[in-house]
Amino acid sequence: MDLQLSDDQRALRSGMRDLLGAVFDREALRAAVERGGTVDRGLWRELGAAGLFALRLPEEAGGVGLGLPEAVLLFEEAGRALLPGPLVATHLAAGAVEGAAEGEAVVTALEGGGRLVAHLAEADAVLVGPGVLTDPAALTGSGVRAGSGALTGEALAASVAEAGPVRSLDPLTPLHRAEGIAGAAMGLARGSEAYQVEGLAGAASGLAGGSEAYPGALCREGALLTAAEQLGSATRTTEMAVQHARTREQFGAPIGSFQAVKHLCADMLARTEPARSALYAAALTADPVEIAAAKLLADEAAVRNARDCLQIHGGMGFTWEADVHLHLKRAWLRASRWLTAAESEEILAAALGPSSGPVPPLYSGSAASG
Repeated sequence: MDLQLSDDQRALRSGMRDLLGAVFDREALRAAVERGGTVDRGLWRELGAAGLFALRLPEEAGGVGLGLPEAVLLFEEAGRALLPGPLVATHLAAGAVEGAAEGEAVVTALEGGGRLVAHLAEADAVLVGPGVLTDPAALTGSGVRAGSGALTGEALAASVAEAGPVRSLDPLTPLHRAEGIAGAAMGLARGSEAYQVEGLAGAASGLAGGSEAYPGALCREGALLTAAEQLGSATRTTEMAVQHARTREQFGAPIGSFQAVKHLCADMLARTEPARSALYAAALTADPVEIAAAKLLADEAAVRNARDCLQIHGGMGFTWEADVHLHLKRAWLRASRWLTAAESEEILAAALGPSSGPVPPLYSGSAASG
């Protein structure tokens, strides 16, 4: 297995960074914060035209024909830029929900487990994963849950009307509590004519035989791409910390010359690079256990690096004008998406074999709580 990037992959990553630098610079980031993180439809279409959402669709279906390793590289850049919006869900819906591949549709996801739904008010469709459909009547004879797909049309509009907005930790990610969508998903699973379903053919093959916490291909890929965003954020906060340590002077010397600051920067790098290796390996194998490990490491790197970056920036790091807090808040939020630290630890523990007692956590505390 060769984990070194090819020339084409480097060019792909560089092109994405250049694109985001042109269409989503710091001014655009701050504008997104001011409007509460609502999706910029023009930017969404530009991302679609650049192939972000259709990256893994076959060329004959209008896609780019690449794989998970390339998708991870692009989502790493999206995380580095703090690009807002339900990027992962829209990418997963490409080819299944009309307009998702082209960036004409905004698609969010209902992950189940009581998780809040991001960007629900502006979504054109909501992915409904199999983990949400717990009714035995929703199971087909093959064990694949029927109705796993996208909630659209009148069913979605009715569910959105019943959903309640929740104050979000991240100013770039509006959240809703939407228990009503789970009820709509049940009706969808039973084949009710009141609901519209667009099948997720690409995900359905991996849905059977999954655990409740980690039900199949849809959630595996969602967790992996979210981990890529976390890695991009961890990389960016490391760069921000080092840059500030080089230029900020105290007692007549750059603060980066002080041992305590050096250790913080070194720790940030020491968290980022193992997470990168785990993520790239998981993208190649698509193994559930490796994806769980990658998500766990990436969550920890993103949260702790943002906290250390804030520490290195000192009092300025706490201000609204600095961007450090945006990385920290987004990292906390992403850590609760698709696969939490506790769920990752359970998957890794189960892979170790039977145990006679509780398995201690892989690291103290949850990445979501810092």
